Amino acid sequence: MSSGIPSHDRFNAILAALKPAEFEKCLLNWITALHAVMDGQIVAIDGKTLRRRFDAASGKAALHMVSAFATANQITLGQVAVDAKSNEITAIPKLLQMLEIAGSLVTIDAMGCQVEIARTIVAAKADYCLAVKGNQRTLFEGIQRHFEVRFANDFADTPVRRHETSEKGHGREEHRYYFICPVPDDLPDRERWPKLKAIGMAMNVTTRNGTTSCETRYFILNKYLSAVRFGEAVRGHWGIENRLQWQLDVTFQQDQCRIRKGHADENFSALRRAALSLLKNETSEKVGIKTKRLLAALDEDYLEKVLVGK
Repeated sequence: MSSGIPSHDRFNAILAALKPAEFEKCLLNWITALHAVMDGQIVAIDGKTLRRRFDAASGKAALHMVSAFATANQITLGQVAVDAKSNEITAIPKLLQMLEIAGSLVTIDAMGCQVEIARTIVAAKADYCLAVKGNQRTLFEGIQRHFEVRFANDFADTPVRRHETSEKGHGREEHRYYFICPVPDDLPDRERWPKLKAIGMAMNVTTRNGTTSCETRYFILNKYLSAVRFGEAVRGHWGIENRLQWQLDVTFQQDQCRIRKGHADENFSALRRAALSLLKNETSEKVGIKTKRLLAALDEDYLEKVLVGK
């Protein structure tokens, strides 16, 4: 630009005025044009509260965003803001309707284990792997009882697919066990769930400093996956926490950002996620995301590589 880079206030005014849904759509079209989302992708959906957006003077609540993350490409596919008087249950279907998820495996934590959300995923010709907890008490207790009984006789009377992984590092030893079974005929509440085909259990046994802990989680799926694929879905879901939310907090200082006028907070959140996706998919420099940001600021040739995906 002949007059130099616009001021901070000018950027803030523009971002405050843009309609978030339209801006999000433009960013998504740009990112997916540069980096095609792989067929059979695991798409993890999760929420994040941007706490510093709270504004006591205007009564504006902290902004809560729900994001979809393609775990293999490490691309943010989209996000929507949760309405101040609502929650993730109403925001997730809106996000799903924005996306092209046909052929994908969608993973959501227990908050999103809702019949209507499962229907939305199936209607989009995708598959679901939904975590089940106490918010679906009858279903949860039925799955828990099924696995407890079958463990007692080592699944002698039930088909099961199994997978096991082990990792050591950072003073910790972790063993993960995955079990997936066809949905039993006597499973309580099974008729409500669209095309329900399987139930799964993931068990993490962690030993650190001589102390061992065990965490068990249960899932419903509309496809009887291999145990390896089921394990990938369970592990892949946490990629949205480790590869997206953590990076945004540490590299972009997301939780410290005080932008909050108009739509600026929502739009800047979308812009930040798009920037992270572009930086992650630029692989010519074998350095961290923070260093890539610095290189892009100092070297216009490298910035061009990041922006055009070459």
